[in-house]
Amino acid sequence: MSKPVSAARPKYALSLARCGGAVLFLALSAHLRVPFWPVPMTMQTFAVLMIGASLPLAESLSALFAYLALGGLGLPVFAGAGGIAALLGPTGGYLAGFVLAGLLLGLLRARAGGLPRGFALFAGLVAADALIFAAGLLWLARFVGSAQAVRLGLLPFLLADATKVGLAFALLSLAARRRG
Repeated sequence: MSKPVSAARPKYALSLARCGGAVLFLALSAHLRVPFWPVPMTMQTFAVLMIGASLPLAESLSALFAYLALGGLGLPVFAGAGGIAALLGPTGGYLAGFVLAGLLLGLLRARAGGLPRGFALFAGLVAADALIFAAGLLWLARFVGSAQAVRLGLLPFLLADATKVGLAFALLSLAARRRG
């Protein structure tokens, strides 16, 4: 027996609100620049990790695809220039990697029956971040070659991303402990 339409509306509205909030969080994080060495860091990948680990898979992917669509349409949601050129240009692979990271974390979350804990959470965050880099580097290498892609698109960001993974792990672990 299916649910009455009126009973499904609050759940749908809540899901839509979470997706919208995730898109806003990600868009704002793209413009948050933190002084860091050797390059300033944005908080985009942190937001992707938090969204992927916190939301159910369908909501996480919906939010990430909506973010890419808005940026592809030219809305100022990306850290750099927007529009289709951002999706097809040298950094487009990193943006595509956001979806892969969200997919991985969403699958881990579904398998764990909620937010994974401990080592599983940490390993999932590291793997998701690595997926973002892998997609980004593979795409970037088409423009600058493999060695330059690693030199320009990975090495300067390792310390910043390790920091963001650690922060995401700490916050998600704290949230898991508070939930019980």
